[in-house]
Amino acid sequence: QVHLVESGGGSVQAGGSLRLSCLASGDSFSTTCMGWSRQGPGKEREGVARISSGDITGYAPSVRGRFTVSRDNAKNTLYLQMNSLKPEDTAMYYCVADPSCSVVAPPDFPYWGQGTQVTVSS
Repeated sequence: QVHLVESGGGSVQAGGSLRLSCLASGDSFSTTCMGWSRQGPGKEREGVARISSGDITGYAPSVRGRFTVSRDNAKNTLYLQMNSLKPEDTAMYYCVADPSCSVVAPPDFPYWGQGTQVTVSS
């Protein structure tokens, strides 16, 4: 069982930045594939970014070049640095985990946090 707690969401103007954090429980964080998913108002859940246990990263085309996913295994913490935010980035952001690293898409990861809201105004 993996327990995930996100923090760092908030309201910013377009062009601003936010950094999300996700604290994970357990002692297998370093071998767990992690990611971020989001769901905007009236939209389906979508994958934002993922990072493997070996620090290989992947991003959705809509955020590539603006968002950076990283992890600190010593702190059991996942991060999402979000720069040049746009109104269309407004969504609930979820930290997701796949201990088996057998799933490709973050929205399909088996473990989810409770989410943190990001609102970007124009």
